[in-house]
Amino acid sequence: MAFELPDLPYAHDALASNGMSKETLEFHHDLHHNAYVVNGNKLIAGTEWENKSLEDIITGTYDKGAVAQNGIFNNASQHWNHAQFWEMMSPDGRQMPSELEKRITDAFGSVDQFKADFSAAGAGQFGSGWCWLVVDTDGTLKVTKTENGVNPLCFNQTALLGCDVWEHSYYIDYRNKRPDYLSNFLDNLVNWENVASRLASA
Repeated sequence: MAFELPDLPYAHDALASNGMSKETLEFHHDLHHNAYVVNGNKLIAGTEWENKSLEDIITGTYDKGAVAQNGIFNNASQHWNHAQFWEMMSPDGRQMPSELEKRITDAFGSVDQFKADFSAAGAGQFGSGWCWLVVDTDGTLKVTKTENGVNPLCFNQTALLGCDVWEHSYYIDYRNKRPDYLSNFLDNLVNWENVASRLASA
């Protein structure tokens, strides 16, 4: 089963006034994400993974003891990561639902503290990777960070929110100012309704 590049859930220029330019989305979605899909399909062709679900491929090829992951994992995981990332953003989803706000406040002390922890995780991820808000295996909310394409599926966690901190996600708009990108992501780009729906389904 070949995987396909999903359409963005908004126009390429829909996030421009929120701090993510049309040019960034054209490069990030149309080129980078598409490359993961194309390369992943080539790598799984004729293998045991060819007809597996994306989630099964990710958990089945992740090597928790490896310094670097294999090509199938890297491309499958990055395809999944980006498919989630597009849905986690919106041009008009900046109001946090009350139930989500309560859960975040219970877990971190305040929404501001959560944002500080999330931003610190993303800014502190050395090199390429992601920062996440997850439901951990014990049901608690936690902020985590992962290297390269590794994601919460690898640890049996549920991803509620993820931010791509590879340079291709922010360099056009923010150059080397990753903390500014993360701050803007939390304040202006997150689709909190999507996050709340993921929490309700966790």
